Amino acid sequence: MSIPQEGEREIEKFSDLVEYLEAGSKPKDHWRIGTEKKKFGYSKKSLAPLQYNGKCSIFEILKGLSETFGWKPLIEQDHLIGLQKDGANVSLEPGGQLELSGALKETLHETCVEVSNHLAEVKTIADRIGAGFIGLGAAPIWSQTDMPVMPKGRYSLMTPYMAEVGTHGKQMMYRTCTVQVNLDFSSEADMIKKMRVGLALQPVATALFSTSPFFDGKKTPYKSWRARIWKDTDNKRTGILPFVFDQGFGFESWVDYALDVPMYFVYRNGNYINALGQSFRKFLAGELPCLPGVKPTLGDWADHLTTIFPEVRLKQFIEMRGADAGPWSQICALPAFWVGLIYDELSLDGAWEICKNWSDIEREKLFYEVPKLGFKAKIRGKEIQEVAKEVLDLSKGGLQRRARANTHGTVIDEVGFLEPLINSAESGNCLADEILTKYESTWAQDLSRIYGDYSY
Repeated sequence: MSIPQEGEREIEKFSDLVEYLEAGSKPKDHWRIGTEKKKFGYSKKSLAPLQYNGKCSIFEILKGLSETFGWKPLIEQDHLIGLQKDGANVSLEPGGQLELSGALKETLHETCVEVSNHLAEVKTIADRIGAGFIGLGAAPIWSQTDMPVMPKGRYSLMTPYMAEVGTHGKQMMYRTCTVQVNLDFSSEADMIKKMRVGLALQPVATALFSTSPFFDGKKTPYKSWRARIWKDTDNKRTGILPFVFDQGFGFESWVDYALDVPMYFVYRNGNYINALGQSFRKFLAGELPCLPGVKPTLGDWADHLTTIFPEVRLKQFIEMRGADAGPWSQICALPAFWVGLIYDELSLDGAWEICKNWSDIEREKLFYEVPKLGFKAKIRGKEIQEVAKEVLDLSKGGLQRRARANTHGTVIDEVGFLEPLINSAESGNCLADEILTKYESTWAQDLSRIYGDYSY
């Protein structure tokens, strides 16, 4: 989850919030790619999750990255809680999941080099202290009581609140991981089309990237238990947002929606002030109960936008949020999938043709069925496996037309990053299916072997 956002200018009116989003619009030649990747750390000796402190711990990972590779420490209340370098951040999720929020890159080649370098750095430090890291959508074995709690103020506020607004919120916070991509838009109209395509086709990404069929040490009926968890986390800030498909949707509509999402906190002078359940509308009027007479800054608004968790999130860019974390090849495949699909006009138009006539009810049904059925889920009588093939073909065409070569010119475009997804769609088997097959065969139902086969 995000670190506190910057922006000291006081917000005076509703239009300031709209202008903040509009300011994200960029000409196409300024569009960039930002990837976010989370992963679970564990002790190789005990296979238990890494605690914050100790010889084999999250603190030692962060400290080692700082001292060995020059990352700048981020401190909160005397605790090392993150790192910064060259436009990238390393941050901590509530249960110690380590997240790389990558710098903005022009090509997928650059993005994948960044991810590869990060994983190599993390492995260097992890090997020193006897730790390992694994990328899966949900922790397959650990219970809720096994999980550490990271020393970040926002998490101490959010954790008890989650129990009040849903049944799976704590599981989401402490025992899930995603891979996400942040992408740009050129105008309000461009944002609208990308948001609609992203929300409608997010279940396709969920099917392609499902890696979490196990939870609490048991096989679940789901291909993506992570996606299942999100269905009962907090309905006021999650989902596929039918209003995005309404006539007249735009930046103002998003501001109206975000203003009605209950607040978590206000960040002031290094402290998180409890604003749980309070209204940003009241804040805008200077009537926030926890800070009477105080009006929000743009930083407060940016912070609030990070506490909204739909399948696609609008800030000054668009976040695609529907994929489980996975192995290295899937980290690069996720941004490739969406870049090819929505950074090319022909591909974006083709994607919209596929889903533009789906109804709210059909989209909602697909959203709920894909986590369980994967490629076998259907919309209008067609299995998602077939939809995935069509969408991947569009994405492939988009990447070919982008024609972005690697630094050495030895690879002429970015299509190769789609290969694991194309193979998955052709076979009808996602990584969750592969994991389930190994569990029943070579692993002899010993789930601990997942660490040996899927760690970085």
